[in-house]
Amino acid sequence: MPVDTIKDKILTGRRITPDDAITLFKSDDIYTLGRLANHVAVSKNGNSAYFIQNRHINPTNICVNRCKFCAFSRSKGDNDAYELSIEEIIKKLKISKSKSGTRCFHEAHIVGGLHPDRSLEYYIALLSAIKKTIPDLHIKAFTAVEIDYFSKISGLSLRKTLLSLKEAGLDTMPGGGAEILGGRVRNKICPEKITGMRWLKVMETAHRIGIKSNATMLYGHIENYRQRVEHMMKIRDLQDKTAGFQAFIPLAFHPMNTKIDGAKYTSGIDDLKTIAVSRLFLDNIPHIKAYWIMLGEKIAQLALMFGADDLDGTIIEEKITHSAGALSGVALTKNDLINLIIKAGKVPVERDSFYRPVQH
Repeated sequence: MPVDTIKDKILTGRRITPDDAITLFKSDDIYTLGRLANHVAVSKNGNSAYFIQNRHINPTNICVNRCKFCAFSRSKGDNDAYELSIEEIIKKLKISKSKSGTRCFHEAHIVGGLHPDRSLEYYIALLSAIKKTIPDLHIKAFTAVEIDYFSKISGLSLRKTLLSLKEAGLDTMPGGGAEILGGRVRNKICPEKITGMRWLKVMETAHRIGIKSNATMLYGHIENYRQRVEHMMKIRDLQDKTAGFQAFIPLAFHPMNTKIDGAKYTSGIDDLKTIAVSRLFLDNIPHIKAYWIMLGEKIAQLALMFGADDLDGTIIEEKITHSAGALSGVALTKNDLINLIIKAGKVPVERDSFYRPVQH
């Protein structure tokens, strides 16, 4: 199908098909793709580009799964395995303050390995301790893979597991663990991980009890364009049912220290195409995030002209992507993010975890 026909659909607000999305991926007209994606982004969010002051915490890299694409996970007893206590996590959150003594972030992003010895009660205690110590801190924590694991080790249903975590202080969930949802790719890169259907079930259950989340897609390893689009189709279908996804985050694969034979870093062109097609295809998801940790600051900045409207945030001490050879820094300041956004011709908007502007 010619790109011009797809262009007409987009400009008149009609939903594009999976075949349309594959055609856009295959097109070499990167400029038209960018203009169309930017048109949709502006129609949804104006000229705004969002960021948040946040802090990443990875409680442990010890994991019962050892996925081929993951350079972060370790087995118990490995020399570089680690596990943070609740007290150590609280200390990390408390010391992240500005020179004036006020906390310089609004959200804690907490994800880690599937620890063989920690129970659901540990994670409930962690959430409760954070909320008791820093009551106004938003906690975005635990991937769908972690939630499923908590359910299995506790013997509780997904719903009861999520309700217990919500009651303890879980506010929203990140979108990790999705990788590629289709079974053919998933069985090759992470056969130990929950199925794509199970990932979707966890997210649907979370949405049904009022926990918003993000959704991700890990691209640039062994998948093809059709498998990317099939992944996004599953996300779009669930969003039609629940409206629980706040943002979609294409995650560029990093090959260092992984076990994916022949895998390489993604190209800047593929990164921008993937951001743009995500914005054009996922018409029911409010925000597309250019995760600067994986894209690098400059490609993330360009992505704001290719359909993305969010750069994520200050991050602070990201470990998972850097274990796989991330070329970006480990943190950006608020002023760094504002500068990137302004120079991309967008209007910087500091947000909270629900995309509401932060008032100072």
